[in-house]
Amino acid sequence: MQRSLFTPDHDAFRASVREFVARQLTPNEDTFIEQRCIDRGTWLTAGSNGFLGLQVPEEYGGSAADDYRFNVVLGEELARSSAAAASSFGIQFDVVAPYLTSLTTEEQKRRWLPKFCTGEIITAIAMTEPSGGSDLAALKTTAVKDGESYIINGSKTFVTNGIQADLVIVAARTAPDRGAKGITLFAVEAGTPGFSRGRKLDKVGQPESDTAELFFEDVRVESASIIGDVNRGFIHMMTMLPQERISGAVANLAHTRRILDDTLAYARERRAFGQPIGSLQWNKFLLAELVTKLDVAQAFVDNCVAAHLCGELSGVDAAKAKWSSSSVQNEILDHCVQIHGGYGYMNEYRAARAWKDARVTKIWAGSNEIMREVIGRDLGL
Repeated sequence: MQRSLFTPDHDAFRASVREFVARQLTPNEDTFIEQRCIDRGTWLTAGSNGFLGLQVPEEYGGSAADDYRFNVVLGEELARSSAAAASSFGIQFDVVAPYLTSLTTEEQKRRWLPKFCTGEIITAIAMTEPSGGSDLAALKTTAVKDGESYIINGSKTFVTNGIQADLVIVAARTAPDRGAKGITLFAVEAGTPGFSRGRKLDKVGQPESDTAELFFEDVRVESASIIGDVNRGFIHMMTMLPQERISGAVANLAHTRRILDDTLAYARERRAFGQPIGSLQWNKFLLAELVTKLDVAQAFVDNCVAAHLCGELSGVDAAKAKWSSSSVQNEILDHCVQIHGGYGYMNEYRAARAWKDARVTKIWAGSNEIMREVIGRDLGL
């Protein structure tokens, strides 16, 4: 189905992203997998192409695109190449960028945003804790006021970009007796005494993305490091989550479409019982079903993108997009592996790697069980 979301400007931008992918990501994929991160040179190239500061005002070195569809194009093309690249770069231009542009002071903007846009500053956001998972309101990391400073103690895990990050947005509890209303966000810079990184986590999929444990032991930060308002961190995070979730949905479907296209090509070429396997009725009917499911999911996500452009995307619809897209993604990719047969279980085939890469999308940005809870509450249940 023809999509009506994009203009010629978006198409031209898509071409430039594809060139970046072809020159910088695809040839280096094996290297990134082996070192379990995307190297800084590639980050700097992404910055020089203007990809990291799409929504950052020009006065701070950004592109001032002011059109979320450019984020969508970038996210789609990265995901078609590598789900890990989409998640690593997406943390920067899709997740952290809104915090640094909408919640920071003028001094903070001038301090961080120029190098954020060039890729000299790689960022991460540290919400999840070893004991908390999706329950952000139950976090245990504390930030205790000490004069004009705060002392942070605690730990975070599953932090994308955590090993390389130069700047980490950390959610910490500043009012222990106020529950979700007692959380504040802090910017912690690399090299701050007491801030350390644990192991680079060994994941089932997306090995190219750098994921880490972070530790904070009597980390002293000045009040000037607070992002947003004191004790309103949970509200800030909830406000930003719809964009994170719709961005995830965008990447999920783009990642899926690339592999489904590859599988269709394989089904036309691979022969068994004297004919292409795609012409066997079971496979033909299955592929027809998968293509339809993906197109239907795409239509819903595109409508959510259109709503976000107008500032009308609700948290509930973002949850629906995140849940449904990850479910469709994992279902389709599982079938793609099956259609490839034994080859689908080999890491040299993109279908196998994509199948492993996709599993986490039902867990991160709020597990799919939490998405159902959000949707169910909206039904008055």
